[in-house]
Amino acid sequence: MILSKKLTEAFNVQVNAEMWSSNLYLSMSVYFQKEGLNGFAHWMRKQADEEMEHAHKMIDFAIDRGGDITIGQINVVPSAWGNPLEVFEHVYKHEIHVSEMIDKMMDIAEAEKDHAVRDFLFGFVREQVEEESTAKSIVDELKHYGECHFGIMDHKLGKR
Repeated sequence: MILSKKLTEAFNVQVNAEMWSSNLYLSMSVYFQKEGLNGFAHWMRKQADEEMEHAHKMIDFAIDRGGDITIGQINVVPSAWGNPLEVFEHVYKHEIHVSEMIDKMMDIAEAEKDHAVRDFLFGFVREQVEEESTAKSIVDELKHYGECHFGIMDHKLGKR
């Protein structure tokens, strides 16, 4: 089955969003590195790499299915951030947004009766559950222990 026009458009939107997410996390990594929080920076760099990997997987899948992928302009990401708690609150909200985008793609795949796309997207659905949970756990820990815990979290996240 060739990828429908609606699904091709959805993949193009999502690839762009994954690339933007990669840049977002890279921006956060740069911020943390400049602040001397190298563990937080390392975690964000890994997150940036993971988001770009998602874009690559989506590109490969869509092309394998006959989709027409076009790499569009990636919008500018923020470059000024607050303390680690504020950054991770942003991460958590962003991951919820990405989950919503994946769910919309799944809705399109279901409407188009494209079982291969649904199967492919289930991996991303499961991953988003993990991403939201991880971000929420970090937010909760930073909230619970406060600023005095940032150094411990920096060390912990550097082990990712």
